[in-house]
Amino acid sequence: MICLPLVLTAGPIDRHALVSRHDVVLTNFDAANPLSVGNGEFCFTVDATGLQTFPEAFEKTTPLGTLSDWGWHTFPNPNGWDIDHFQFKEYTDLNGRKVPYADVPHNQQTPEIKWLRANPHRLHLGQIGFVLKHADGSPATTNDLTNIEQKLDLWNGEIISHFEFEGEPVEVETVCEPNYDAIAVRVVSQLVKAGRLAMQIHFPYGTGETTTADWSQPNAHETIFTQDKINHAHFERKLDNDHYIVDARWSAGASITNTAKHEFQVLPGGKSDDLEFVCAFAPKSNPALATFARAKSDTQKYWNAYWQTGGAIDLSGSKDPRWFELERRIVLSQYLTAIQNAGENPPQETGLTYNSWEGKFHLEMHWWHEAHFALWNRLPLLEKSLGYYQRILPRAEGTAQKQGYAGARWPKMTSPDGAESPSPVGPFLVWQEPHPIFYAELCWREHQDRATLEKYRDIVFQTAEFMASYATWDEKTKRYVLGPVLQCAQEIFPKDKTFNPTFELTYWRWGLETAQQWRERLGLPREKKWDEVLDGLATPSVADGKYLFTETTPDCYTNPKWNADHPAVLGALSFVPGPQIDLPTMRNTLDWIWQNWNWPDTWGWDYPLVAMTAARLGEPDRAIDALLLDTPKNHCSLNGHVYQRPNLTIYLPANGGLLYATALMAAGWDGAPKRNAPGFPDNGQWNVRWENLRVAP
Repeated sequence: MICLPLVLTAGPIDRHALVSRHDVVLTNFDAANPLSVGNGEFCFTVDATGLQTFPEAFEKTTPLGTLSDWGWHTFPNPNGWDIDHFQFKEYTDLNGRKVPYADVPHNQQTPEIKWLRANPHRLHLGQIGFVLKHADGSPATTNDLTNIEQKLDLWNGEIISHFEFEGEPVEVETVCEPNYDAIAVRVVSQLVKAGRLAMQIHFPYGTGETTTADWSQPNAHETIFTQDKINHAHFERKLDNDHYIVDARWSAGASITNTAKHEFQVLPGGKSDDLEFVCAFAPKSNPALATFARAKSDTQKYWNAYWQTGGAIDLSGSKDPRWFELERRIVLSQYLTAIQNAGENPPQETGLTYNSWEGKFHLEMHWWHEAHFALWNRLPLLEKSLGYYQRILPRAEGTAQKQGYAGARWPKMTSPDGAESPSPVGPFLVWQEPHPIFYAELCWREHQDRATLEKYRDIVFQTAEFMASYATWDEKTKRYVLGPVLQCAQEIFPKDKTFNPTFELTYWRWGLETAQQWRERLGLPREKKWDEVLDGLATPSVADGKYLFTETTPDCYTNPKWNADHPAVLGALSFVPGPQIDLPTMRNTLDWIWQNWNWPDTWGWDYPLVAMTAARLGEPDRAIDALLLDTPKNHCSLNGHVYQRPNLTIYLPANGGLLYATALMAAGWDGAPKRNAPGFPDNGQWNVRWENLRVAP
């Protein structure tokens, strides 16, 4: 029986104090730390003015986007390219069977491959900024702004911006409506009354590039502008075969004018020093637009409720000086994942800020983005995206069938329609396959009802069918093996020669056994084939007291070329609870990796992965060290984002992974030591107060 633990330390947590001490405050024009507001399905990212006034300053850092879960664009396709007619390359499995894959040999980039990878891509819905003018009418630059102070008020979900321009103060409030996809802005300044501050909305063409907006093709799309009320505008947007709607309203006395193709300005009337602007985006139609005051009130109610419910971890009583930084990362990650990662589709690595990997999402990363919602007692935010697997189930079944397997094979790099993207890596990955079983199990642990079992049974069973079918019987060794052909989570091993990676083997075992438990909960007999695979599945290989990364790399501890990328071998005892993993052997593995790994070559979710392994091994000091490891890809910026590289300045799997790991460390896991916060050090240096978290599997 899974129960909801209570706080094990005295007194309730002052949640307002916990959250507010980590408000983000910027005092200069910081192109490395743009702030965002959002509702999980829509996000708006701003500069120091509280809007997207100077987007060019962010083109090489974090582009300022207006992105949604539903907003996608597809380039014209006169050749009729689609993945179903793509020329798959056949690979031979262990028993000589030919299996087709959407491979890209030598990473060649033909026009067809480029089109298939780039379409569809997330769409920048519209750039909204100020038009600031000097007294002589010339436009402002970033250097003209002085006395900047911008605050992300986390408790109320609002960005409050102050700056001065030619000695005149400007006060801006920016919020995102929680109930529909709209931003609401209020600006107060004498510059409004003087006619030197206006608002502008500008619509781009689509692109999958990191810029996310293509301003070079104004003739490739349409903006149909109508105005039925003096303070309301309606825009119909057409980009090739894609359409969406934009509605805007503004303060009485202001007016709108079409200043250029796809570009509109809202001009103040000259009688007031304040200007309000509300702009909503939708695939078909918007509701009646709220006033700024109503949008602000809705936003405050939503975020106050968000912070007062769900889980909380308070480290403020700790003596270890790192407590504040870890708590800061926890709080900001809760905000960022809520505004970026809570839609009906899985998120992309850069969420709803700007495009990465052509704006598509990666299903092996879905776990790192959203699994934490379950442990933080915000399961509905995860459940919103689980319907995606139901929607693409027929396509996933088709992929499995095309390859000669049973069940459903889930794609890697994909989009709302579930089509795989050609790649020399993605189509060969398998570690995303058990994820839907994991999500379903998280739902079951909370609901424990027949409705949950029925809701996800097809996903669980079809996933398990593929997993059992994919495991290949090796007559020589009398066991079931994984691969070849297989691309590990540690993506540096040759896919046509690799088999039995330790992490994937263990996750496979856990997934098949959990699927059998689902059958038993439904009153069904265990599936014979699944048990046959479970009984005969290869066990992870061991050498010199350590787990091999894969069975085909006996030199993984002596050849330094293998000590890079994800230390995925540790995943066999991390979020995966390590069935049949020997703890001393895994401890030796962790010790070696800790001392020898090429940490600058890792990724943002690797550090919570290591932390969970350390916690389960009874090494909480190392778990903390892993979460705060001083290495380039574990740098948490002022805005809470985790930098990876120049074109990947934010990486939300790192934030989600941190939240899952810290919840596991605080509330524990099945079979954890019976003490408060079993994953945190019990050395008198950490005072961990937590509430409303759930135990991890």
